[in-house]
Amino acid sequence: METIRIERCPKPVSRLIKGTDYFTHDIFETAAENLDAYVAAGGNTIDTAFGYARGQSEEVIGRYLEERGNRDHFVILTKGAHPGWTPNGWVPRVNREAIRSDLLTSLERLRTDKVELYALHRDDPNVPVGEILEALNEHIEAGRIDAIGVSNWSVKRIREANEYAAKHGLIGFTFNSPNLSLAKANEEMFPGCVHADEEMVRWHGQSQMPLLSWSSQARGFFTDQFAPHLRDFDDARKEIVRVFYSEGNWERRRRAAELARRKNATVIQIALAYVLNHPFPTCAVIGARNRDELKSCQEGAAIKLTREEMDWLDLKS
Repeated sequence: METIRIERCPKPVSRLIKGTDYFTHDIFETAAENLDAYVAAGGNTIDTAFGYARGQSEEVIGRYLEERGNRDHFVILTKGAHPGWTPNGWVPRVNREAIRSDLLTSLERLRTDKVELYALHRDDPNVPVGEILEALNEHIEAGRIDAIGVSNWSVKRIREANEYAAKHGLIGFTFNSPNLSLAKANEEMFPGCVHADEEMVRWHGQSQMPLLSWSSQARGFFTDQFAPHLRDFDDARKEIVRVFYSEGNWERRRRAAELARRKNATVIQIALAYVLNHPFPTCAVIGARNRDELKSCQEGAAIKLTREEMDWLDLKS
């Protein structure tokens, strides 16, 4: 499996990152089998978060690593400071105490003394970037984190933060984790989340900061489960209708199907290849839940697309 390097991360990072948001205690054996298969395929990077499955994702991973005795094999990416839910709505939690509390809890759940990659799960533009970076740098100095990044931040805030870090002798952000996919979002998937637009893609091309995409295959939009006339779904799949149903995305899917036929691949493999063929370092968080799905992702990751093919898929030509 191909890897990339992320500044300050001591290990290479697999371009296919194992998503674990569905890991719960009642499916521990299945989750362990998923991770075993991922390791056998050459993968080494796990994506989780303080809030995934109300903490069960991190706990399952911690148990797995302890039982297998293979913590040293992995790069762990976990995330914290997600907004908290109250009866009055979501409340931002990007502050020193929330970062500290979430990180220490995550380390306890993961049964480890540090994580290689730590990201803030959301932003709060009302908090100065200096306060945030100073809080994170305390944990880097304490040896709890190797590299810091963000999930769902704007380019403006990332640049502002790294300019502050450079000016004040602090360690800045070395990776970004928004949603990047061939299907373009009509609106945000969840409150405060960020879908990479043309401005962000251009900036990554200029800065060469690694981008780790969540929902890289648009949550199944490129499978046969969805079609323009199909809209009566359960709540989870209604999100796909709201976010990704558009004339432009149906044309992107049609073109992906045409290219898939030419390359003897599947449509969803072309969608994955699109994410991994950008002119800057990219990784894709994948939700493969069995060996067949993992094999499909591996085959998709191996597909090379030309600049002309990328532009054609994205309706730029």
